[in-house]
Parts: sequence; structure tokens; C-alpha cells
Amino acid sequence: MSIQSTVRTATSPVELSPPRVLPTITPRATAVEVVLVYTAIILYIWRWQYTFPRFWIVLAAGLVASHLLHRDTPRVLGLWRDELMESARLILPVAAGIFVPTVVLGFACGALTLIPPTRFTLVVLLVYGAWCTIQQYLLQSYFNHRLLSITPNRHFSSLLAALMFGAAHLPNPVLTVVTTLGGILLAEVFARHRNIWPLALAHATGGFLVAALCPPWLIHNMRVGPGYFLYGLR
Repeated sequence: MSIQSTVRTATSPVELSPPRVLPTITPRATAVEVVLVYTAIILYIWRWQYTFPRFWIVLAAGLVASHLLHRDTPRVLGLWRDELMESARLILPVAAGIFVPTVVLGFACGALTLIPPTRFTLVVLLVYGAWCTIQQYLLQSYFNHRLLSITPNRHFSSLLAALMFGAAHLPNPVLTVVTTLGGILLAEVFARHRNIWPLALAHATGGFLVAALCPPWLIHNMRVGPGYFLYGLR
């Protein structure tokens, strides 16, 4: 081999293999995933919480796997501080416009009374607030986020997510109506400003008012699914 050919070989550009492109998840596959996850939640509410009580661990693992496959980030899911103030400025005045007159009316009618805070009440507030945050994560960060990737119409996505959220509270008549109407409002806010924390605050406040103002014989201690029918029996 000549010196010139050796030099040409040494200095010739190295052919690199093309970068690996990760496969994208189609809207149809995302729709199937949403149906499967929602079906699993409904089955857990109505059956598996009694026959397979730890299925929630499987469901949580499935949600984590879904976020990894879709390459979701905390910011996209509304779990970061991004758009926190924008979301708060949009939802909190609306929530105050609904809750403040409700509280005033509740005190005027004697349905609400002031009680001294105890450690138990503080624990209940914290636990219920955490539960409302989990619900908003499911409603917004998972279902509404997935539906927005399927349909470009955010109003349709918000309506569909709210209907799914309300249906999960059947057969409780009060919670079904309240969560459907409230779900539309909260989903619309999330579609504009992706942050679930102000939404969770509004959700928790509204839930406390529903529990305090509605008679137990109607809301059955805020139970849903078969637990609504079992109220007072177990």
C-alpha cells in the first residue's frame, strides 16, 4: 500500500451510524392505554379493593411506567412550580366566589359551626388534602394530559376527563354531580396552565364544604362504589 493511500485512509471521515430514534406512541395506542387504566380504576373501586386490595400498587407502577414510556416530565405533568401563579390567579378567585358565599350561608343557616382545632382534625385535614392532590394528579397529570395528546380540542378533553372523573364517584349523587362540574372547571384551568397545586387546594376546600354541608344520609360519608350502599351496614 502506498503512503498516499495510507494517508487518505487515515484522514477519510469516519462513517457514523445514524442516531437511534425512539419510537413514538401513537394517539390510538394512547387511547387504548387510557381506557385500560380507567377500567382498572373502576374495577378497583367496585371489586378489586375487596378481593385484591393491594392492586393499587400495580396501578401506581403502571402509571410510573406510562410516564417513562411517554417521556413525561414533572413540568409537563403540572407537578413543578412552573405556571403556579398563573393557575392560582385563574382558579382561586373563581373558587373564592363559590366558596365564600357558601360558607356565609352555611353559618347563617347553622349548618357550619366553629370548633377548636385538635390534633385529630389537623391530621384529617392533611390526609384529605393529600388525597385530593392524588386525585388531581390522576385527573389532570394523567387523564387530561393523555387526552390532550389524543385530541387537539382542549374543551373536549376537559369535558371527557370531567365525565370520567364524575363517573368514578357513582352512585353517590352529590359527589357525581359536584365532581363532574368541578372537574370541567379544573380541567380547563389545567389545559391553560399546567400546575395541579392550586387545583388540589380548590378541590380540598370544596370537598370539606360538601362533607360539612350535606347530610350524612345523602352523601354516606363521601363514599363511592359499593361502599355507598354499605354505609351504615359495616
